[in-house]
Amino acid sequence: METNHQLLTNLFPTIEDIPDSVKINQPVHQKRLLINGELLEWNGPTHIVFSPIHIKTNGGDETQFVIGSYPLATSKEAETALDAAVKAFNAGRGEWPAMPVQQRIKHLEDFTYQMIAKRSEIVKLLIWEIGKSTVDSEKEFDRTVEYIYETIKAVKKLNNNSSAFQVQQSFIGQTKKVPHGVVLCMGPFNYPLNETFTTLIPALIMGNTILFKPPKHGTLLFEPLLEAFRDAFPKGVVNTLYGRGRDIVPALMTSGKIDVLALIGSSKVADSLKKMHPKSNRLKSVLGLDAKNAAVILNDADIELAVKESITGALSFNGQRCTALKILFVQDQIVERFNQRLVEEIEKLSIGMPWLKGVNITPLAEPEKPAYLLESIDDAIANGAKVLNAHLGGGKNHLSLVKPAILYPVNENMKIYREEQFGPVIPVVSFSTLDIPIEYVTTSPYGQQVSIFSSDAEAVSLLVDTLAGQVGRINLNSQSQRSPDTFAFNGRKDSADGTLSVDEALLAFSVDSVIATKQNDANEQLVQTILQHNLSRRLSNSVAF
Repeated sequence: METNHQLLTNLFPTIEDIPDSVKINQPVHQKRLLINGELLEWNGPTHIVFSPIHIKTNGGDETQFVIGSYPLATSKEAETALDAAVKAFNAGRGEWPAMPVQQRIKHLEDFTYQMIAKRSEIVKLLIWEIGKSTVDSEKEFDRTVEYIYETIKAVKKLNNNSSAFQVQQSFIGQTKKVPHGVVLCMGPFNYPLNETFTTLIPALIMGNTILFKPPKHGTLLFEPLLEAFRDAFPKGVVNTLYGRGRDIVPALMTSGKIDVLALIGSSKVADSLKKMHPKSNRLKSVLGLDAKNAAVILNDADIELAVKESITGALSFNGQRCTALKILFVQDQIVERFNQRLVEEIEKLSIGMPWLKGVNITPLAEPEKPAYLLESIDDAIANGAKVLNAHLGGGKNHLSLVKPAILYPVNENMKIYREEQFGPVIPVVSFSTLDIPIEYVTTSPYGQQVSIFSSDAEAVSLLVDTLAGQVGRINLNSQSQRSPDTFAFNGRKDSADGTLSVDEALLAFSVDSVIATKQNDANEQLVQTILQHNLSRRLSNSVAF
């Protein structure tokens, strides 16, 4: 009989095991930087990209698959890209920020058309770069395209609503949204395409110019889009930054020329970058940061539903989601039964390579993550917890594969009680009274979401009213999540700065511009003349159809 370790070992494929539909026949060695509308050849040092998927050789060894490489540019290239973005914005007078919304929409539609043609390439790179399942990689791509189209609809509505003039207290006025300036966009590895585009696309459509740095893991998947960015937008509007963040980002921030920092990542990174900017009052921040989302499962909860939603919430894409459920508070009368069902259902999950049908757990993208998770498990055991599914291999790993572990009972002395694990480890805390999970959420440095499982209207109302001031979203009898994109996506405390939904993202990357005059015949005639002869790009009543 095979041991749990052997079972994990046997999951990695040989080259012959890989379906043709997902094979990367040639490594993607990126040699180009998009700066100021040109794809510049790069002859400097590069970073080799290894897949978290290991390949078995004929000798039985396992080696990481080389996907390709990308440029390790320096602050010199970053500053050149910054200058291009500043020039393209030109204090709001550049071609792109001054362009009517209708025309910007056409450029974005052209880009999307070219992007869709690259679907297969991008999906393959998502699979190989971050170990995301084929189904989820396809979903990420398709959801991103849908997000772009929803953004176009929203910007048309926003523009149409703001085209009207208001008459108030003997004043005539018109308020429109105008861009901030140069936006530095940095996305996360777990949703490198979708999450990056949830800031890049609204920033772009509102007329800002972009400096775009792909995440460390999930970089090459943007290579197929470089030509689309170049061809669809005017020079300098979209510029790519490649290299180590510590080598290129500080020079950008200390220049004071970045107007908006759009970052989805770590709160520590966000804090350090914001402090680098010499004009902090001018810097607009749009941030999606850390989270330690809790589920609160009451005695009267539907256990089957709570188990199902908890597993999906905690382990979708291996738990590598900011919206994942990262700690479960289960009331004492049902905790034993809940844990038993949790073990039984987790054992049904499929572990393996991303292209396998129905796979649930895949290789982890971050090379250092398995060691961190095992360290967290050992720390929990040392402080009184058990791995409830240890007899089934829970918490075991082989290279980048980690079998989900359920830790119980978890207490405040364990690092996993507060630290965001961002991986397939589920800590369970037993509680008797509601003040325990309430105190946890209230004292947490993070405040993204919480999930409540109960049919008790009074208890649910108490939790909702108590926690509404602590988190951005409360989920009733369902996992924490971002969807739908039309709902506000935000957080409290160290979890976010700003709100990202389709509509509100447009507001986050723009600022009100008001033109007002006293209502009299001369001023009315002046405004009417400007409108009739289309003399002003800003003062107009044009709408987006």
